[in-house]
Amino acid sequence: MMRALVDLRDEQVSILDAMAREGGTSRAALVREAIDEWLNARRKERLMAQFGGWADAGRPYEDGLAYQMAMRAEWDHRP
Repeated sequence: MMRALVDLRDEQVSILDAMAREGGTSRAALVREAIDEWLNARRKERLMAQFGGWADAGRPYEDGLAYQMAMRAEWDHRP
């Protein structure tokens, strides 16, 4: 585990201390938890951005399998 020096405002420290007391944990544990949540949210944002091409084209979200089946159904109606 790495140690990191972080400058926090007095208000942030007070809130963290109160949350630590309520939760029976340490301030450091709360900071680690907050960083984990932030990193996971960032990962999710990046993942969801990969699916943006479909939405950017003005099409509503549609299940991939349903879309594929609809496209294949067109093949059954050949003249």
